[in-house]
Amino acid sequence: MAMKIALIGYGKMGHIIESIALERGHEIVCIIDQNNLDEFESDAFASAEVAIEFTTPQTAEQNILRAWKAGVPVVCGTTGWNVESLKQQLLHNSIQLLHHTTPSLMWSSNYSIGVNILFALNQQLAKLMVSYPDYTPHMTEVHHIHKLDAPSGTAKTLQETIGEERLPLEAIESIREGEVPGIHTVTWDSEVDSITITHSAKSRKGFALGAVIAAEWMKGKTGWHEFSEVVFSHE
Repeated sequence: MAMKIALIGYGKMGHIIESIALERGHEIVCIIDQNNLDEFESDAFASAEVAIEFTTPQTAEQNILRAWKAGVPVVCGTTGWNVESLKQQLLHNSIQLLHHTTPSLMWSSNYSIGVNILFALNQQLAKLMVSYPDYTPHMTEVHHIHKLDAPSGTAKTLQETIGEERLPLEAIESIREGEVPGIHTVTWDSEVDSITITHSAKSRKGFALGAVIAAEWMKGKTGWHEFSEVVFSHE
């Protein structure tokens, strides 16, 4: 079913998201970038059924709060900022808005369906490895030179599942080169063998498609949600 979507952030990801949303029959009712922030107050933005936010770590939280003020749910893909505070406020219903509606947010460190399958595999492998202390985990993430945060949000999600004791955050190897969309590799190494799981993105299109699918799923929902709910649900 066609939706009215607002875009917050109109860089490379914003343009790809726009293209995919239009291909799937949706209407882009408002595009907000750093040069027209007053559009948060517009009727066009308020008419959106969901906003998709891909901006910067410095602006993400304020963008989400301004969207909520307009009564618009948000699908956020910006990493490198403290999303945990907003998550806890949503989970405990402690956010008060003038229009008295319950705010809605989906955040993910990665909207690729393939990466979220990697998250599930990583979680299962980490559980198995609890019984095998002779294996030591290593992680490498490779991205394009324009990526602002390191390690990537995806790498942090993988690391949190493995645990700080076995894989300290500072032990993650971050590489920035060329226009690499994203490669994440987790290796469990022992004296006798190695086990490796890898996800390699071929383009940004998979991330953008996942964000649009998330926006479709979010219609009519309130509160805090994660992309894994979309990937592994049967709706």
